[in-house]
Amino acid sequence: MRFQLIGVNHKTAPVEVRERLAIPESRLPEACQKLAAHPAVAEGMIVSTCNRVEFIANMKNGSGDLRDFLGEYFQMDPAQFEKHLYEFRETDAVRHIFRVASSLDSMVVGEPQILGQVKEAYATARAVGAVRAQLDQLLTRAFAVAKRVRTETAVGSSSVSIASVAVELAERIFGSLKGKCVYLVGAGKMSELAARHLLAHGAASIFVANRTYDRAIRLAQKFDGQAIEFSRLYDTCDRADIVITSTGAPHFVFKREHGEQFLSRRRNRPMFFIDIAVPRDVDPEMNKLDGIFLYDIDDLQQAVSSHVSDRKKEAEKAEAIVNGEVEKFQARLQTLDVVPTIVRLQDHLETIRSAEIDRVRGRLGTLTTEQEMAVEALTRGIVNKIMHTPISTLKTAARDPESTTVIELVRRLFNLQDRDTPAPAGREKESAASNVGSGPGAQN
Repeated sequence: MRFQLIGVNHKTAPVEVRERLAIPESRLPEACQKLAAHPAVAEGMIVSTCNRVEFIANMKNGSGDLRDFLGEYFQMDPAQFEKHLYEFRETDAVRHIFRVASSLDSMVVGEPQILGQVKEAYATARAVGAVRAQLDQLLTRAFAVAKRVRTETAVGSSSVSIASVAVELAERIFGSLKGKCVYLVGAGKMSELAARHLLAHGAASIFVANRTYDRAIRLAQKFDGQAIEFSRLYDTCDRADIVITSTGAPHFVFKREHGEQFLSRRRNRPMFFIDIAVPRDVDPEMNKLDGIFLYDIDDLQQAVSSHVSDRKKEAEKAEAIVNGEVEKFQARLQTLDVVPTIVRLQDHLETIRSAEIDRVRGRLGTLTTEQEMAVEALTRGIVNKIMHTPISTLKTAARDPESTTVIELVRRLFNLQDRDTPAPAGREKESAASNVGSGPGAQN
């Protein structure tokens, strides 16, 4: 990891400083391209909101500094903003991004907008080719961490009614409700109230399905929506981003297989189910589907009754989730760093082995098939035994914070520095699959 992040936010800089560093949405693609083109930067992205401006990069070497980019881009001396800047590198940068995406660094802890803003910043940078490789992995993981925080804690609970809680949860999932479609299954008062709140926050259209079709028509007319016959529920429900269900049915109306069908037809675009029925309309198994977010009446009421002290406790749970995810992400990246070195070492020694056999082949005379196989087995065995210790050391180093030092040492010892020549066809896949997991020479 060679991550660096510098920025300002509502806690470190007044608005007059933040606005000087802010980058309008229209200029963000160009700014990301310039960031990624900077000599010290391998890939980068920029998050610019009313409360924060952050520059995130995977640096080409450990000595690079994003302050150089700030000075060039804004045509100013970064020193004048130094007292307002914060900086994170390596693991600390990962932790900060996870916390930001999870809304643990926001002015109001748990507010839903920041996740959507980070996703938009990531999409912009990725679209112009500024985000690749490790930053892509970092942001993808950050979104997964944010989902865990969102679903495993109540850190964002602050609304004062079932309906407003529903809106808050929907916004937390989608970032913005603008253009989202709402499907009412059942025509009860509470679902009607939740629908009103959702439309007031930007939802675009309403579908209504009810076992009594006349009631569906009347409720749909209140919202200038469309009534759907109940028999067409499963054929049309995938049109909706948000489903509010309250039917009074004695059994589950929606089961896991329905959710799988909806996600397939929606090409895995997420759906949010608000189940305010008692008995419940939605099988809890639906919540296990990646892309389905389900909240029932108990979940909503718990959010309504939460207090400030509860939020603090939930924030502590969220911080624990983030810390655990940081450790897992770091370990994964270190393992990925080790694999190319192992593959290069294997290829390097295999090249030497093959060359030596070719060099002495003329002196060996004509060999039988059995003799050829014996020479191959002998030389491969010697190479495997030579590789065993350095490769075992590299694997162990992948779990160590000082792994970069060990990797560089092995590269220097075997002259593997700056090799851009790709491995022979099929070799990398074979090596990574068969040798990295078991260790060369383990049986010799």
